[in-house]
Amino acid sequence: MLYVDSLLCTPLEKERIDHRPALEQIRAGKIGCATVTVGFWEDATESMDQIVKWRNMAEDNSDLVEIAYTAQDITRISDSGRCAILLGFQNVSFLQGRLGYVELFARMGTRIGQLTYNIQSDIGGSCYEDRDSGLTRYGKYVVREMNRCGMVIDLSHVGNQTTLDAIRHSAEPVAITHSNPAALAPHPRNKPNSVLDALKDNEGVIGLSVYRNIAGEYTTAEKWSELVAWTVDRIGIEHVGIGTDFDQTGGMEYLEWMRQGRWAREIQYGAGSKTNSGPQPRLGWFDDPSQFPNAESCLRARGFDEGEVAKIMGENWLNFYRRTFKEL
Repeated sequence: MLYVDSLLCTPLEKERIDHRPALEQIRAGKIGCATVTVGFWEDATESMDQIVKWRNMAEDNSDLVEIAYTAQDITRISDSGRCAILLGFQNVSFLQGRLGYVELFARMGTRIGQLTYNIQSDIGGSCYEDRDSGLTRYGKYVVREMNRCGMVIDLSHVGNQTTLDAIRHSAEPVAITHSNPAALAPHPRNKPNSVLDALKDNEGVIGLSVYRNIAGEYTTAEKWSELVAWTVDRIGIEHVGIGTDFDQTGGMEYLEWMRQGRWAREIQYGAGSKTNSGPQPRLGWFDDPSQFPNAESCLRARGFDEGEVAKIMGENWLNFYRRTFKEL
């Protein structure tokens, strides 16, 4: 069975010299494909530097991982017992307002781009804005160019109006790589039913997260499987996968960069709060990639059959990548 994690935010490329323990967790969890976070706020040059670092990390650990550029690459790499790494950004700040950079970054291997991250941008509104402006004119051009270049549109941290605009404007299926239903776990990061329904109509996929701050009360294996079942009932089995949002090696410095970059002097708390500002306590059953098989077990305990479990654990994402990735 193929396991796919549609979002790791682990900074494997820079936070520690020896990446082996974190990579060995991925192998221990039998994950065949994972989307990593190459950057958040970096400009074009800094983003290229990040891609270089990820390439170097993959080359130095080629017995464990390899960067994938096509769905065929994912199958080949996972069949070899290794993890296929998909390069993704949780923002498209690397464009610097230049539409032509979409193709350039796609040709460099970027397969996923989140339209906004935690703050209003020239693309549209984030999930934390008091008023979501919707997709801008520039944002509409970016969406269509990402479609053309086979770069997946990720709407995880994106405001609801901008998300709905992007779904309507996209000619290809879109992704929500790491989020949960707001109806069960109310939080600005999570998605209301209107967004989930639009995602279904778009033939997209959502990766349900175990990140405590956005999982609400659904943090035990039994409760999280309930959240999965509710989402399946709402939008259909083909539209549901897993996006853990695991951070294995980052610390507070990385968390602060993630949350506020260079755009604020005041402390930003992201999905946390003033009284809940640091890394989250472990769940006990799904704390890092090595425990991915526990997700399969809890889905079986919930009553999903073999085929349904396989879809949620990875097949849905692989089929999504087959439909959306393009070779330039």
